[in-house]
Amino acid sequence: MATKAPRIERAKVIGTALALLDRYGIEGLTMRKLAQALQIQAPSLYWHFESKQSLIDGMADALVDAVARDLPEAQPWEERVRQVAVELRLALLQHRDGARVFAGTYVVTDNVLRTGEAMISAFMQAGADAELAATSSFTVTYYVLGLVMEEQALGPESTLDLAARKQTFLDSAREKYPHSWAAREAIFSEDFNARFETGLDLLIAGIKQRIVADHP
Repeated sequence: MATKAPRIERAKVIGTALALLDRYGIEGLTMRKLAQALQIQAPSLYWHFESKQSLIDGMADALVDAVARDLPEAQPWEERVRQVAVELRLALLQHRDGARVFAGTYVVTDNVLRTGEAMISAFMQAGADAELAATSSFTVTYYVLGLVMEEQALGPESTLDLAARKQTFLDSAREKYPHSWAAREAIFSEDFNARFETGLDLLIAGIKQRIVADHP
């Protein structure tokens, strides 16, 4: 009698996929490697995920599982936006290529909707209409994704020769790009916490001005 393939839980599949992501990165994560790690045949994965993209969607959902779960009711809107943005950044940093996994998935799950709802509600609390609140929420999310992508691209797994690129930049900027030369320390700063906080402050201040301008 033929032996049945072992039943595998969806949560275990995603957890194993995230572990493989940390080891191989998003390009190196394959359905074949995942099946081997789970000690099952590749077709068994398709009970849960019909393609690698659907697996990525499940991983993206799992990445933000802890975001926007504990928000004080009387929290000022600026603090709420900051809290959600901070939690989103930390969540994406938990796994190699986390920002690349999440970007462009457009997953419609409770975890993702909860995160969006938290920011949209904060901007509407500030006086934005629904359209501006949604646009502002997207803008903050795009900012977090972009910064984390750069942060992770320069992480331990990076193959970039940053020192050589910095020297090339300095040689060119010194002669031809005076403003970039003046900003060279900021351009090559690896203090991503400071970059993140400053950029988020600028976004919130700009959105606040837009809300005031729309509702004088």
